[in-house]
Amino acid sequence: MTAAAGFKRLGIAIVGLVLAGCAVLGAMAVLISADSVREATKAEIRNVTGLDLVLGGDASVSLFPTGSVTFANVALGDGADPALAADRLTARLRFFPLFAGRIEIADVALMRPRLNVTFGADGRSNWGSLVERLARAVGPKSGRADQASSFSEIRMERGTIVVTDAAHNVVETLDDVEMALAWPSISKSFAANGRFAWHDEPMDLALTLTDFAAALAGDRSGVKLRVHGAPLKAAFEGNMSVRPTLKIEGTLAADSTSLRDTFRWAGIRPLSGGGFGPFALKAKTTVSGGTIALSSVNIELDGNTAEGVLTYATDGRQTIQGTLAANDLDLSPYVSTFRLLTTNEREWNRVPIALDGLTGLDLDLRLSAAKITLARAKLGRTAVAANLRSGKLTVTIGEAQAFGGILKGAFSLAGSDGGADFRSQLQFTDVDLENCLGELFNFRRLEGRGNMSVALDATGANMLGLTRTMNGTANVIGRQGSLVGLNIEQLLRRLERRPLSGAGDFRTGRTPFEKLTVDIKIAQGIASVDDVKLEGSKVRLGLNGSASIPNREFDLRGVAALASTSTNETAPGFELPFIVQGPWDDPIMLPDTQSLLARSPAAAPLLEGVRNRASTRDSVRSAIDRLIGGPAAGTPIPEQQPASR
Repeated sequence: MTAAAGFKRLGIAIVGLVLAGCAVLGAMAVLISADSVREATKAEIRNVTGLDLVLGGDASVSLFPTGSVTFANVALGDGADPALAADRLTARLRFFPLFAGRIEIADVALMRPRLNVTFGADGRSNWGSLVERLARAVGPKSGRADQASSFSEIRMERGTIVVTDAAHNVVETLDDVEMALAWPSISKSFAANGRFAWHDEPMDLALTLTDFAAALAGDRSGVKLRVHGAPLKAAFEGNMSVRPTLKIEGTLAADSTSLRDTFRWAGIRPLSGGGFGPFALKAKTTVSGGTIALSSVNIELDGNTAEGVLTYATDGRQTIQGTLAANDLDLSPYVSTFRLLTTNEREWNRVPIALDGLTGLDLDLRLSAAKITLARAKLGRTAVAANLRSGKLTVTIGEAQAFGGILKGAFSLAGSDGGADFRSQLQFTDVDLENCLGELFNFRRLEGRGNMSVALDATGANMLGLTRTMNGTANVIGRQGSLVGLNIEQLLRRLERRPLSGAGDFRTGRTPFEKLTVDIKIAQGIASVDDVKLEGSKVRLGLNGSASIPNREFDLRGVAALASTSTNETAPGFELPFIVQGPWDDPIMLPDTQSLLARSPAAAPLLEGVRNRASTRDSVRSAIDRLIGGPAAGTPIPEQQPASR
């Protein structure tokens, strides 16, 4: 026999088998009752799952080309709102058991299923009884000898899952559910793989339960979960049980390219401004009831790394508690939200302070770090506690190495009808005054070390608005420093010798001091400078007046004096009253004109004459004679005669 003849005979045999199979199927379609197939299929589903189908529509049977049974408008559970409803359920039948007159289901497909999972105020679920029946059906004591022959897959197409928590008034919906459930027909494991959409973001899901029967019964089972989407990637591996209460233990890993976007996706409003970008988390995880406890936490955010413990709870409100420790932290992106000055650093910031993100959750966090960067400010070892409750943020600084000294205190920020409500009470000890005042207020005209205390409160929509309503006190005690941009000694010595010579260029030097005290009271944005004293070995200065915080302007008056060089220590040195006016960063200092005129031998009589208007003419004449060398003092001044015509 040739090869061609062999292939011809093989083809004829295959065709014959196909025709015979079609004939058998045709005969089966005639001999097998559709009603019996439908009832047998329902019984098989009940035997495998323990659940009864409620049929609300027609059922159809197809045995050619493949065996299948389709039920329209099916449901699990009674009532108008069943636990599971679907537009169509199709059960594909195994081919060969049909020859023996048996109905065995290969797989089940649910078209447009709608799963309603409801938790009442008592914590009970509408799925409780269904799960118990399902557990009895798939458990090791179910008594089914043919358990291995049951269907092995359930597919959900274009489904919707709605979870309702009445106790917390929460309703969440998963749309576009495309899921394949690997039913534990042969092994005891269960797997779910597919996709869904939550908050308009598609997510991939992979879930494995190593012991499905134990999980349904509430007993311990291994679990693997992976969720992957644009807002978040997360993976968990561990164990779970639900008796007597829900408990999950294992290892969690999660990461996101933008934590800010993740917050928005999860329904949490983040703070405006910068930061909250790349994020990664690894931790040992324990879930008990509505609490998630994370230990051995390693967290990365915006390039910062910290370790510690965290707890997330949903008892009424979303709450995060924890303790974290870090080496180096750069918090500059977050403080940009509360930038004090504009980019040119000459005006207060007018950008609205947005605090909507403070209302999304509560926070109780303790943070320690070896170094912290806040924009241009550098802090050493720092320990702070942040408490956020009902939209009010309070930050308590236990101790921070700041500006070369120590910072302690607290400040709070909360939303109000006026925008933002701000409170602060800070104590600076042995700090670098130039660095401290420069970073806080952009005032860099004071060198030296000292202590400073500030207590402020204000309400406003932006930083400028806060300055206009600001109230409080401030106190500065400095030592061994200098007043920058002003050489008071040089000015005084020049004016002592020549009162009318002019001030000259004295604004490029420094005025050293041994001690400086400043006491300020603030009311509605106006700072009253009641007592400023600068004491040096060569110069003394006293100052009082006011300063407008919103306008960043001075309006001060003071007296500067040279230290006495006489052997008589009680003899006063040269004194000069002066005024300080203009912007903080470039004020104008002017000597008191009358004081200078009074010290001039030539101009003093003129000033005295001005004070005594009855002798003005004589005083003017006497002053002129002294200046030009005219008649001696006391010579009568002839009366002016009228001009002859």
